[in-house]
Amino acid sequence: MKLSRETDYGLQGLIFLAKQRRERPVGLDDIAKTQRLPRSFLAKTFQKFARHGLVASFRGADGGFMLARPPAAMTLREIVEAVEGPDLFDRCVFWSDRCADENPCPLHPRWRLLKGRFVKLFEETTLEELAKRPRVRRPARRP
Repeated sequence: MKLSRETDYGLQGLIFLAKQRRERPVGLDDIAKTQRLPRSFLAKTFQKFARHGLVASFRGADGGFMLARPPAAMTLREIVEAVEGPDLFDRCVFWSDRCADENPCPLHPRWRLLKGRFVKLFEETTLEELAKRPRVRRPARRP
């Protein structure tokens, strides 16, 4: 299971909102500029978050996005699944899509033993916890 760049960017945007603690919406331009993320990419991701009840969107001059509920009530699992899809934790971590119980990869039996703990980590980690951690700057991606 490899998480996409869209998940990475979306999570950065949600963490930014969680740190704001504002009573008013934050514009997507502000989120994208502050976090150095592509606005158009972030717009599509935030639409997914809105459909999944993670953010509320507001139109107009003072429009933008706010978290739909407290960061402590949002799990990493629901955030990631909003972008990656509900079958995320059923996918093989080693092969893109060719692994299943009927056609297992060489590590499939071992992954099945670990998967429960991995899912639990995503279910127990909240947006609030992630927002409290200092941001680590990663090196720029090479083309």
